Amino acid sequence: MTQSKFPQFQWSFSTLGCPLLSLKETCQLASEFGIQHIEARIFEDQINLPKYFSEKYGSAENVNQELEQYDVGISFLDTSLKLIGNDEKSRDEFLQFLPWAEALGVRWLRVFDGGEVKHELDDESLTSALETLEWWRDIRTKNNWKANIAIETHDALSSLISCQTLFDNASDEIDLIWDTHHTWKKAGEPLQPTWQTLRPNTRNVHIKDSISKPSPNHPYTYSMLGDGEFPLEETLEMLEGDNYTGYVTIEWERKWHPYLEDLWTALQTARNRQWI
Repeated sequence: MTQSKFPQFQWSFSTLGCPLLSLKETCQLASEFGIQHIEARIFEDQINLPKYFSEKYGSAENVNQELEQYDVGISFLDTSLKLIGNDEKSRDEFLQFLPWAEALGVRWLRVFDGGEVKHELDDESLTSALETLEWWRDIRTKNNWKANIAIETHDALSSLISCQTLFDNASDEIDLIWDTHHTWKKAGEPLQPTWQTLRPNTRNVHIKDSISKPSPNHPYTYSMLGDGEFPLEETLEMLEGDNYTGYVTIEWERKWHPYLEDLWTALQTARNRQWI
């Protein structure tokens, strides 16, 4: 087996890459590649993870036994809540994740930024984001929850200025999942200055690759890791050079983009390139 060039990273993958697999099968896949962390978004085509865990396992103890058998942990539980533009229904759905996160020892629940990709965060979006953060802080404190939210830079926070605006106005520190591809492709911004600003807040780095060819859902097409136009290895080297030791997640979105090859092939490619 080839040795990883980036052993200091806590490698992970999103279960979007293997949407039909069970938790057990996902753990087996992770174990095959020596990956000890998964970002849980879907199992057996079920995105409602609280429902899945309840119906499949009954208790968090049973889920933990499955994870421990393969020495795999859930690094992030991915929810559909949006920081900007949510409502009571979406908040209630989000809160169903909390008992499972607490019982499973998951430190972060992913929430989307929401909004639109713009150069700057407009006042309406900022107000909405701050109101959600205040709601979360109050309900988290009231319940003494250990888990926190991590905001994925998917849309409105793709740009550096938007992130900085939120940082400057938020009353508490913000945890982020940095989607490197979206900063580069959606916002059209260089990665190095963005990383320098986001570094203290980043808990997870998402990586993927693409080419400038329209696909059914985007003006670009996702590609095999390292075969596209995104400077993927250079990004990993940038993180390494800054002594980053946090999570790096292969966000292989086969659930949403079925033209992608299977996750096993993507992981094998990452192994062949000596990344994992």
